[in-house]
Amino acid sequence: MRRWFIMLGAVLGLGLLIAIVGVWQTLETPLDVPDDGLLMTVPAGASARDVAQELSRSGTLRNPRLWALYARLSGRAAQIKQGEYRLERGTTPASLLELLVAGHTVQYPITLIDGWTFRQIMEKLNKDPHIGERLKPSGYADLIHKLGGPKGMSPEGWFYPNTYFFSNGASELSVLRRAYDAMHSYLKLQWAERAPDLPLKTPYQALILASIVEKETGVARERPLIAGVFVNRLRKGMRLQSDPTVIYGLGASYKGDITFKDLRRDTPYNTYVHRGLPPTPIAIPSPAAIHAVLHPAHTKYLYFVAKGNGTHAFSRTYAEQERAVAEYQLHRRRANGG
Repeated sequence: MRRWFIMLGAVLGLGLLIAIVGVWQTLETPLDVPDDGLLMTVPAGASARDVAQELSRSGTLRNPRLWALYARLSGRAAQIKQGEYRLERGTTPASLLELLVAGHTVQYPITLIDGWTFRQIMEKLNKDPHIGERLKPSGYADLIHKLGGPKGMSPEGWFYPNTYFFSNGASELSVLRRAYDAMHSYLKLQWAERAPDLPLKTPYQALILASIVEKETGVARERPLIAGVFVNRLRKGMRLQSDPTVIYGLGASYKGDITFKDLRRDTPYNTYVHRGLPPTPIAIPSPAAIHAVLHPAHTKYLYFVAKGNGTHAFSRTYAEQERAVAEYQLHRRRANGG
């Protein structure tokens, strides 16, 4: 009798082993995923059984009951996170559960470019098909306060230029919050390490001036020089006389060329009319522009003029500036066939 019990135990043990091996093989057998992958969405509140049934209906998962049981027995059925997932060729039922529990959802990029205005940022966000909840234009004025900044502050210039990745359905506010936090942190760090005796009283003033430097040149080596010119002019109480501030102040009325009438138009941003800094930034400055403003070149330059090739000629006196303007205007006329 004992011998029969031993044999029965052996048979049952073998059967259990075979069953375990079979289950393991099933869990490690790749799902039926197309060569180019498969997008799947897990809705909020979906159970492991819901996921299994949906994948079974699409022909992706062959044994949905076993997968749901595996998820439950492993104690992770309630840890599945909502979102959009990409299944690649070779994904197994076991690795599928790991993916859903880890919440490794599909990430979509959006890039904020140096020199963009807030209007351009919002146009980019509004056109992105993967953004979910959108901000109403009526709420733009209070946006910075929602992000933790002072009430009534303009959102212009406050979003760090970078590429940000987000899950499908993310809100505009969540993307902007990351960009704002990044800019706030970088500005705070640079302000703490700034050069001594700058004519800038607050980090916000540095942000404003950096936005002007950003729009004045795209040449990296010139940023400290142009920042140095503006710092020198601020120290002397001279007007900044920056064309990009005039253009910003003109808004939609700017048609591509600045006229003498534009230079005299009294907008808050016209630095030919008003001394000091404009009331807000005019764009998002690059990290390099912020660094240049807080570590400007030590120079006696007070003027600069565009050469027409993307770079500038710098002058110490108004007489030098007049000669440079005449020279490069003549070059431009000749280049244009004049």
